Amino acid sequence: MKHVALLRGINVGGKNIVSMKDLAALFTAAGCRDVTTYIQSGNVIFTAPAPVLKKLPAAISNAYGVPAVIRSQEELAAAVRGNLYLAEGVDPIDPKTLHIMFLAGRPSASAVAALEPDRSPPCRFHVKGQDIYLHLPSGVAKTKITNAWIDSKLSTVSTMRNWTTVLKLLELTRT
Repeated sequence: MKHVALLRGINVGGKNIVSMKDLAALFTAAGCRDVTTYIQSGNVIFTAPAPVLKKLPAAISNAYGVPAVIRSQEELAAAVRGNLYLAEGVDPIDPKTLHIMFLAGRPSASAVAALEPDRSPPCRFHVKGQDIYLHLPSGVAKTKITNAWIDSKLSTVSTMRNWTTVLKLLELTRT
């Protein structure tokens, strides 16, 4: 089965510059197969046995100093199907305003309940398992729903991708 590793903060704003060739080489050296990268922002598609998957986030963090979240093709497909903002049917939502935060761990129900739903209007979010669906009509740069805020409130690590990238990554896991 294919998986996707989602590294946070790679090649963004001139920081954490990582060559995709070097990143792919790290995955291969760690025991992954069929390694490909997508765009320059730390998305890696690969296959790997369970023991390699278990050690991979630490290997990435040790090599590049950034967190990584891994999803299987099935988990990514379920995340795409579960986007309630596309299922609302009230007003059509521009897919360019949709994002997903992928969480490294499942937050407790009490931590999710303690989140401030009106933190950054008109932006909104919905937590579902290890994914947070975001509708950011004012854009990523203007929202207060950030990785740092989510990580601190839910005691986990998150990384965000826009809807177009998520759909492309899902497509790449199917080839």
